[in-house]
Amino acid sequence: MHQYAPALLIINGKSSGNEEVRAAVNQLRNEGQTLHVRVTWELGDAARYVKEASQLRVETVIAGGGDGTINEVAAALAQLPAESRPILGILPLGTANDFATACSIPLQPDLALQLAIKGRAVPIDLAKVNDERYFINMATGGFGTRITTETPEKLKAALGGVSYFIHGLLRLDALKADNCEIRGPDFHWAGEALVIGIGNGRQAGGGQKLCPGALINDGLLQVRLLTAEELLPTLVNILFSGEENSNVVDASLPWLEITAPHEITFNLDGEPLKGRDFRIEVLPNAIECRLPPNCDLLG
Repeated sequence: MHQYAPALLIINGKSSGNEEVRAAVNQLRNEGQTLHVRVTWELGDAARYVKEASQLRVETVIAGGGDGTINEVAAALAQLPAESRPILGILPLGTANDFATACSIPLQPDLALQLAIKGRAVPIDLAKVNDERYFINMATGGFGTRITTETPEKLKAALGGVSYFIHGLLRLDALKADNCEIRGPDFHWAGEALVIGIGNGRQAGGGQKLCPGALINDGLLQVRLLTAEELLPTLVNILFSGEENSNVVDASLPWLEITAPHEITFNLDGEPLKGRDFRIEVLPNAIECRLPPNCDLLG
């Protein structure tokens, strides 16, 4: 039987009692796989476990959770020296699983763990914000960000990713645009933005493809703005028709700078970051990740 290198699974504490995960871990161990398991309790635990992974000399660190857990693990990996950096594996256990879904990673724990340990490793990009924060999937601003951060936990638990959409419909009376200016190489835009999507990955908010042309290995971020000239008609058109619209601004950029006259919030893979000034840049080939052959996010 072929033996694979040791791996470390970092699992979000909310999912630590998942019986399917336990069964999948036990099956791999019965096959002779060395698989260490660590459970997170609070912010910072995942980064600490990633450092431990290099001491354990594991080849793969598996992020078991949602987009936020994947974000924290990926960011910690990016800060390790390249020569001792483990490969990222993904076990989707969150509410929306936007990044994993877009990458065609199986949602079944046993299949996802098999891929995370035995799958091919490919270099992928990350994005860095203000030289201190990262995102692997997407940064979102505007109305969509407020919906994502305000959706009740009970609604998420009951309905999964669709909960963001339902809560958004209930909050249409709260539509409010962000006034900002965005600059990048050969790009400039200023005005009122209802939705701002800056994608390394393609979807956020439980399946909404805000940046449908994004790739995670092209050294670029897709910037997509939904301007506020026609609020409700534009929002409905974008969500349901998928057709081109004059109120949508698209660009592909290696970096961009955003300034606003008031504090705005960006959601970085589920984690909020407030401010008036943001610099976002892509880090090409920042880490390696085990992905399936049918991953649509690879160019």
